[in-house]
Amino acid sequence: MAGAGEILLSLGLIASGLLAGYLYRNRVPHGVRRTEGEINRLRRRLQAAALLYVNPVAFGGAIWALDLGDVRIVALPFVGAFAIFLGGALAYLAGRGLGLGRRQMGVFVTCGGFTNIGSIGSLVVFFLFGEAAVALMPFYKLFENFIYYGVGFPYARSMSDAVSENESVGDRLRSVLTDRFVVVAVTGMAAGLGLNLLGFERPGFYSTLNGVLIPLGTLLLLSSIGMAMRFGRMRGYLREAGVISLIKFAAVPGSVYLVGSLLGLGGVDGGLPLRVSVALASMPVAFTAMVPPTLYDLDVDLANMAWFVTTALLAVVVPALWLLLA
Repeated sequence: MAGAGEILLSLGLIASGLLAGYLYRNRVPHGVRRTEGEINRLRRRLQAAALLYVNPVAFGGAIWALDLGDVRIVALPFVGAFAIFLGGALAYLAGRGLGLGRRQMGVFVTCGGFTNIGSIGSLVVFFLFGEAAVALMPFYKLFENFIYYGVGFPYARSMSDAVSENESVGDRLRSVLTDRFVVVAVTGMAAGLGLNLLGFERPGFYSTLNGVLIPLGTLLLLSSIGMAMRFGRMRGYLREAGVISLIKFAAVPGSVYLVGSLLGLGGVDGGLPLRVSVALASMPVAFTAMVPPTLYDLDVDLANMAWFVTTALLAVVVPALWLLLA
């Protein structure tokens, strides 16, 4: 069970990663300043290091030690998919009520559905519930990329008048299945699952190793995000960001708790899968939600504001999760 120190540490790591990237991008001395192209290349290298090397080892190792004795754990990917679809659907209804235009709706719906499960979510559940909780996270987010790239991105593109390219469902599915980040993530999960099912005992040092790798992967990803933070005309979207926050931090996690309870997750391993599901459903807007506005000429400022406000609210959300779930 997490203590106040662990909660402060998780919030400090999140803030430190974002701040380090932002300061490097915007406040470094002139002798160290990089061009825009160099910054983008560095961001991609940091992301690749986390997603291709650090996270697969950490998450695969966590799955290796996971107790798979209860079949009810197979409900986790469907609970995760439910949370993503519910967030998007609620954002669609709210956006209609707010009278948003097409360029705003394309952003609003993706911000409602896309959730930062991997970088921030893994760190939060690690400090709240321990390494066993991290092992559940890849199962919870199993369908995430397929939903984002197969449903979310096409919807966002359909809201843009500037895009006329048609892409078949097969093409979208093929692009997801051949994406190297998806392939490596699935391979890491499969390796950990295979070792678990074959009965190989995990080395004792692995728990200590994951205590380093999980925060490291988060810091690398958040630093790359911090380098992309550019505060523009965001203040006009405070109302919309507030609505997204209510969806993210109240409606979706509350619904996930009800669905997870009905599926019996509260009776598995002391309720750990249910608590992990609720915590991961309570995470802020994913950085991925900031990509479609750039690609499809949608409202970038709305995406930036929704991401910034929901991420900042972690200072309240994480202690609340600790009080309610830990």
